Order: sequence, then C-alpha cells, then structure tokens
Amino acid sequence: MGSGSGGVRSMVYAAITGAAGRMGTAIIRAIHQNPSIAISGALEREGSPSIGKDPGEASGCEKTGVKITAERGRAFKKADVIIDFSTPELSVAALENAVDLKKAVVIGTTGFSLHQRDRIKELAHKTRVVMAPNMSVGVNLVLKLVAEAASVLDGDYDIEIVEYHHRHKKDAPSGTALRIAEVAANTLGRDLEKVAVYERKGIIGERRRDEIGIQSVRAGDIVGDHTTIFAGTGERIEITHRASSRETFAQGAVRAALWVVTRPDGIYDMQDVLGFKD
Repeated sequence: MGSGSGGVRSMVYAAITGAAGRMGTAIIRAIHQNPSIAISGALEREGSPSIGKDPGEASGCEKTGVKITAERGRAFKKADVIIDFSTPELSVAALENAVDLKKAVVIGTTGFSLHQRDRIKELAHKTRVVMAPNMSVGVNLVLKLVAEAASVLDGDYDIEIVEYHHRHKKDAPSGTALRIAEVAANTLGRDLEKVAVYERKGIIGERRRDEIGIQSVRAGDIVGDHTTIFAGTGERIEITHRASSRETFAQGAVRAALWVVTRPDGIYDMQDVLGFKD
C-alpha cells in the first residue's frame, strides 16, 4: 500500500461504501478494469443480504478476497481512499471515520442539506476530499461549457435546466442540475437561492429576466440526462449530456480516487481532478 502523500504509487487501495448497490457494483467493475487500483474493503448497511459475500462476485467480476461488512472500521482499515455513493447521513458518517483514520475520500452522494455541506467542508480541513454530484468527464466538460456560454451571452438569454432520471432517484432536482445552475448563476453574479425556480403552475406572471429554471423528470430506467437551455430572441442554444450507463460515473470516481490520494488536505471537485480550473 502506498503512502498518503507524494511519490510514485505502485497501487492504490480503495474501500467502497454501498458495495452491493447500483453505483457500488459499477465502481467495483471499474476498479477491476484498472491495474492501478484494488479493493481493500467493502461496506454495506446492517442487515444487507450481501454481508459476508465477495464484492467482486456480487459485481460479476473475479473474487477480490474481500468480504462485504457492515463495520466501517473494518471496511476502511486497509484503504488509501474511500469511495462513497450512499446517503447524505451515511456519507457524513463515513467522512468522520475517514478523518479519524486519515483516509482520503471521494463523495458522489447527492441530496445534502446545507448543514451537512458545512460539516463536510469542516471535515475536509483534516483530510483529502473530492466531492462532486457527477463524476462523469462529459458532465464536467458540460459545466465548463455552461460557464463559457453564460459569460458570452451575459444575461441576455433565459436559462432553463431540465434533468431526467430513473423512477428510483430520491432527490430532486439532481445534484448535477443544481451544480449546473450554480455555475451559471456564479458566472452571471446571481444568487441562486434568490433566482432559482423549481416549479411553475397556474397564473404565475411573466418570467423574470434573472430566473434560472430547474425542472425534474422521473421515469423508467433513465440513467441521467441534463439539458441546459439558453433561449434568446430568435434563437436557442442547448447543451445536453446523456448518460446511457453508470459506468461513466464509476470510471470518473476511480479517476478521482487515484488523483486525490496524493493531494494536500482540502475539498476538491472533478474540475480539479480533470485540470479544468485555471
């Protein structure tokens, strides 16, 4: 196992939370395909039927020699980095354990409250954290394009964001849609808390010029589609990303895990990982 800072690493070891879930199994498959990282621990909720099973087999891969456990300390003990796609409450708890154990963390969970976000920022002073609502390289390129479009169009175009996800998604709007809205608002110097509109019904009056609309669709097995609309007089510009598989998120999470282990303590996002920031 490599050290937590600097130097050339022969192998990075990762612990996976929610190891038997949709994202957990996708991440395990992505790790199986990458020779620079291996699984050292796998966590599931107490009472899960997957407890005691090998996460590799549960994901349709070769055995890893690891057993899925409900004990965070046991799952995290040998890891360099923890990859967490779970629930807001469990993510914060996992990060608290990671700080105690001096482990790096990649968080892809969404739906955090403002209090939970503040707690994560506080904890990130004590370890290395990549936190992003979407780990896809394509989505993070979209964020850069949205910022550039908002800057060029300079408030003369109405902004609407429409996101589509599967029927099982619990939070709305998606974390990705909120991040797109934040990027557009920040570029234009707007306070998203004041200009975001999440629902329109009835006689609502004329649209305000500074509104940023965010609308959610939940249906079927849609993995995740996001369209940002810049609508002006006589033309409309749309920036769209469609995910057809969770593998793109899993591969991004693995990329973030390999990147963060050698960074100084602090909170980062996928823009940092991909080198998109100036």
